[in-house]
Amino acid sequence: MEDKIIRNKIESLLFIWGEPLDISSISEAINLSKKETRNMLDDLIKEYEYRNTSLEIRCINDSYQIQTKKEYFEFLKEIFIKNKNTRLTNTTMEVLSIIAYKQPITRIEIDEIRGVKSSSSIDTLTKKNLIKEVGRLDKIGKPILYGTTDEFLFYFNINSLEDLPKLNEIEKLIREKENENK
Repeated sequence: MEDKIIRNKIESLLFIWGEPLDISSISEAINLSKKETRNMLDDLIKEYEYRNTSLEIRCINDSYQIQTKKEYFEFLKEIFIKNKNTRLTNTTMEVLSIIAYKQPITRIEIDEIRGVKSSSSIDTLTKKNLIKEVGRLDKIGKPILYGTTDEFLFYFNINSLEDLPKLNEIEKLIREKENENK
């Protein structure tokens, strides 16, 4: 099959699918090996970069998605996201941060860290698909273990959890901010 036709098929698949699509599914759909498919995707990513449009193809955890470039986020946010009430409260962000850095973690462990109940925030984060159940602890009651989702990575525009700021970097930023406010 001609490379351009294959890239067009991949592009149309990603466009129609909307959500991140893993490399195995894409390979299967176009009847190529994962390596050949990854090469085609790399070419398509470069093509998008060369055309310099408002769209890009992102790869996160071996899944690909067509999305708007981050520099257009604020423009789109004003139009669409604002109306969907996707804003996270400080409390919910605190719970999400704990889960992101401590995962997998139970609700009880989150409550112990915060000193207050976190059920409502966990429900909100689950409904927004930013966290999910990743297993159960092998203890009495089999408490749910929570972790972040790929949607979490997309929401914060990071490629993997390794891209999260290190805790010592955050502490340094907080100290700098406190010094500015003095």
